[in-house]
Amino acid sequence: MPTAVVAVVGGLLTAAGVALLVLPGPGMVLVAVGLAVLASRFAWVKRPLGFARTRAEAGMRQVARRRASALFALGCAVLLLLAAGLPYLGVEVPGLTKLTAVLLAGSGVFLVGTVIWARHAGNRAPV
Repeated sequence: MPTAVVAVVGGLLTAAGVALLVLPGPGMVLVAVGLAVLASRFAWVKRPLGFARTRAEAGMRQVARRRASALFALGCAVLLLLAAGLPYLGVEVPGLTKLTAVLLAGSGVFLVGTVIWARHAGNRAPV
C-alpha cells in the first residue's frame, strides 16, 4: 500500500479517535488503531503508539475485570443506539442529523463489540 494511502487512512482513524475521546465512543481504541496503521510506515509513530496501546489495554482490562464497568459501557452503548434512532422516528434534536445518527449507531455497535471482546478475552486463562 502506498505511503500516502497509509498516511491518510492512519491520520483519519487517529483523528476520529481523538474526537471520540470527548464524544461518545471508544476513542482510545481508535487512536491506537490509527497509530498502528501509521507505524507501519513511519518510525516516529512507534512511541505514541506504545502510549496509546498501554492506555487502551488498561481500559480493556478494567472492563474485563469489573462487571460494573462493563455494564456502564453497555448502558452508554444502549443510549448511543437509542439517540441514533431519534431522527428516524421524526424526533428533532438540535445538531442530530441522519449522518450523525449513523455515526452514533456505529460508535454504539463498536462499543458493544469492544465490551464483549474484552469480557471474553479477560475470562480466558493466560497462556
